[in-house]
Amino acid sequence: MRHLNTGENLQNGRYTINSILGAGGFGITYLATENPSNEQIAIKTLNATVQGKDNFLDLQNKFIKEAFLLAKCSHPHIVSVHNVFEKDGFWYMVMEYIKGDDLAVYLQKNGVFNEASSLPIIQQIGEALSYIHSQGFLHRDVKPNNILLSINTVKLIDFGIAREFTAGETKTHTNYRKDGYSPPEQYEERAKRGIYTDVYALAATLYNLLTDEVPLPAQFRSYATLPPPQQFNNKISDRVNNAILKGMELKPESRPQTIQEFLYLLLPKPVQIPQPKKDDLSSDRGVDYSKLRDLLKAGKWEEADICTVGVIYKATNRKGVNARWHKDIDNLPCTDLRTINQLWLDYSGGKFGFSVQKEIYHRLGGTRHYNEEIWIAFGDAVGWCKGGSWLWHDHITYNTSAPVGHLPSFRFFFYFIVEVGGDGGFITSLLSREDL
Repeated sequence: MRHLNTGENLQNGRYTINSILGAGGFGITYLATENPSNEQIAIKTLNATVQGKDNFLDLQNKFIKEAFLLAKCSHPHIVSVHNVFEKDGFWYMVMEYIKGDDLAVYLQKNGVFNEASSLPIIQQIGEALSYIHSQGFLHRDVKPNNILLSINTVKLIDFGIAREFTAGETKTHTNYRKDGYSPPEQYEERAKRGIYTDVYALAATLYNLLTDEVPLPAQFRSYATLPPPQQFNNKISDRVNNAILKGMELKPESRPQTIQEFLYLLLPKPVQIPQPKKDDLSSDRGVDYSKLRDLLKAGKWEEADICTVGVIYKATNRKGVNARWHKDIDNLPCTDLRTINQLWLDYSGGKFGFSVQKEIYHRLGGTRHYNEEIWIAFGDAVGWCKGGSWLWHDHITYNTSAPVGHLPSFRFFFYFIVEVGGDGGFITSLLSREDL
């Protein structure tokens, strides 16, 4: 049997083994260093137990299939594979190293998630699943243990039982399931499977995050009713409670048929407000918004974030930010506010902008008056803070994999909060504008 030791080199010294990261029923993952870049990476292979099985070669072929399937996937919320290689009859998969816990471990350490912190996670994993489905595959093993949580992002891992599917066809499948997360069709060898199979598991994952309870396994639900998640956590909204139950319907045809349909049930509808025409650069203060437009159009999110601060200064006749600025934010003309907001909305596909942030802030109960608990929950929801601690501005994610509402980030805000010790009063004032 093959076991990798600390200090062992692979691929002619390209990789050096550091330690064991973790082991599961089939695989073992090592932390390693890639030379000469000194980058930390993860190397996965089959564990000693699997290596000793009579059907090892069949299991290794499935592992190889997983490795090459992952290598073809390029998505910000799917762990990326850098290399696949063989040595002495054993195959290895080199992956990006994600520093952080899986959701099951995080839940054990920190307790239940609230809606503000869990819904962005489900949305990001939903985006990853939609990508997989577009490639003609089902994941079939979505659960908290297979979702890694890192700074401002999550990653879907473990594609060991992923396989191709054809909508509407009945095929013979490996009889794999995870009690609590697998729908009834995964308990049958021959049954139709489809996107709705992953929808069930995603809904069950959210059930667990919000309640710290593993849902009642599907095979028992013919005799007992699935307790609504609100029974364990009365802070869960009716909308989220009902969306979870819909996603976990026993009959596949009764569930949302796509991830997008499930997310539509789960997430609040965007507030429809009158907006200026696209690329309307109107200003009541003579501010030129063409630079901001061009930066957003080019996807230069960091430069656009900085530029946004500058144009707000100009439109409010401010030279800098201080603790009194929230009293002057009302001086930002309606026309200018809508111009800035619409540019962000248009060029981010509706993911970023003041109105997006406002919807999240008000959904959490936010008002014009600063409330620390709500303000921190908002920061967690848009990725500006983690675990109640505000992040430095260099942790801002300047790409479209960022959480919904992450930008614009008011770069000066992070200096103001962390260094000066101020609060978010000027932003709460902005997000409470009725004309936004």
